[in-house]
Amino acid sequence: MLNASLNLLIQKCQEHPDYERYTELFEQLDPSAPPRIEFVHRATPQNFQQTKKLGIFSGSFNPLTLAHIKMVEDTVAKYQLDELLLLLAKANVDKPVFGLPLAVRLLTLRKYAENRPQISVGASSHGRYIDKVTALRTMFSLDTAFNFIVGYDTLVRIFDAKYYTDFHAELQVLFASARFIVANRAEADIKTMETFMAQPEICRYAPYVSCILLPDVYAYMSSTEARDLLERGETVEHLVPPSILKMFG
Repeated sequence: MLNASLNLLIQKCQEHPDYERYTELFEQLDPSAPPRIEFVHRATPQNFQQTKKLGIFSGSFNPLTLAHIKMVEDTVAKYQLDELLLLLAKANVDKPVFGLPLAVRLLTLRKYAENRPQISVGASSHGRYIDKVTALRTMFSLDTAFNFIVGYDTLVRIFDAKYYTDFHAELQVLFASARFIVANRAEADIKTMETFMAQPEICRYAPYVSCILLPDVYAYMSSTEARDLLERGETVEHLVPPSILKMFG
């Protein structure tokens, strides 16, 4: 069993030759400027040159967990995605930066993506999905279908009016450009998601929302648990991918 620590992971990443470059990248991304996304790793050319169905998994990845990976693998297989973009935003709509530095998270994402020809990794200046779509539209052909992968808790935030100036006008723009594939989290099962989307105020968007069902072991898995164990120097090999564990070596 490998016991690891948060500080050791940070230290190992800070020694990586790309750590300073990624730190500077996040400093340059401006949430007050037009939305911008920068790739730090791209899927193999035969994938991204023919991307018609793009999956976008935008999260805090603090750290990347086996639940994140299960969501990616199941969605790519079920929906036959050509390319999957792991996207880390500088600005999150309701979470300050804590735990792992953004440059560390980006390094762990890139490490996971190595030797996985369908996966790209990028950094975003903005946290809202409508802003991410704006940036992505400048980077992909008009016929590319955007499929955002989210957990149920994120789905609820997407329909929170406090994040919008004009709730339905902005949501209509968002759902005209993208659909959402939602994974169950903890006690929120498929029925919970269907009931949520059946609400009168948002049921018009239900045709653009699909669900995937994770086994309980993944549905209850969280970055918070992994981070707490790392802070206590305890083993996390049941929660994080081998690519992260190797970074301690």
